[in-house]
Amino acid sequence: MDYINSSAYSVTESIKISEVSTREDFGLSDKQLKKDLKITRRALGEFQDMLYAHGKYSVLICLQGMDTSGKDSLIREVFKDFNVSGVEVHSFKFPTELELDHNYLWRHYIALPAKGKFGVFNRTHYENVLVTRVHPEYILGERIPGIHEVADIQQEFWDKRFEQINNFEQHLFENGTIIFKFYLHLSKEEQRQRLLRRLAIREKHWKFSPSDLKERKLWEAYQSCYEEAINNTSKAHAPWYVIPADNKKAARVIVATILLERLKKYKDIKEPALDAKIMANLETYENQLQGEK
Repeated sequence: MDYINSSAYSVTESIKISEVSTREDFGLSDKQLKKDLKITRRALGEFQDMLYAHGKYSVLICLQGMDTSGKDSLIREVFKDFNVSGVEVHSFKFPTELELDHNYLWRHYIALPAKGKFGVFNRTHYENVLVTRVHPEYILGERIPGIHEVADIQQEFWDKRFEQINNFEQHLFENGTIIFKFYLHLSKEEQRQRLLRRLAIREKHWKFSPSDLKERKLWEAYQSCYEEAINNTSKAHAPWYVIPADNKKAARVIVATILLERLKKYKDIKEPALDAKIMANLETYENQLQGEK
């Protein structure tokens, strides 16, 4: 969309989360935003077909945000026009015993999209420097040599994790994975309103958990961890985009536009040409099929 400056949301230097706006509507109605999203996601669906036919790149889309920031509905709306076989969504929650028997990146690595496909991580490998940092006791379950108690987890530990994550993403990029990382930036007041709606509307009751209120009390701690994680891991090959998320419809258009604009820069992604011998005999094949009538 012409009214969206994608670079305005990309993190290219250190930011302060508290100074970044959480709301944007571009002065447009909900109806217009929905219309613009429909146009953009249709183009994304067409690109997905071409990506699959080309078969040399994969696309990894990482979504992070506080509870109620709109990750689930964004996935539903932005990827609505995709071929369902071309996009895979993984939601990473508390690790299982099997996952804890491996290093913390293992479960993310095995969920990566194959060449020709889109993969969406709804919560991502960044949980390992976010929720575990707010709740460092979770790290003890990973059974890491030299980490016996929370006091053993110092700043050096988190710096090393940032380095490991950067190396992980660099490796993916160098082997054909196009990486997008979106932080859905929600205000504390908007989260309160969305939680209240979950309590007020019967059909939304299933989304509510008392743990949401416990985590909400740690809002400032999470904001600080997000800020440090984003500033340490936004790279040219794997940039973070901070998306104002108080208006869900605007957030979806912004994300879809960023995806389309950056993907279209890959001029080598195109439908492969037919083999010359097949091209030379297309008329023969057509006549053969027509003759079956």
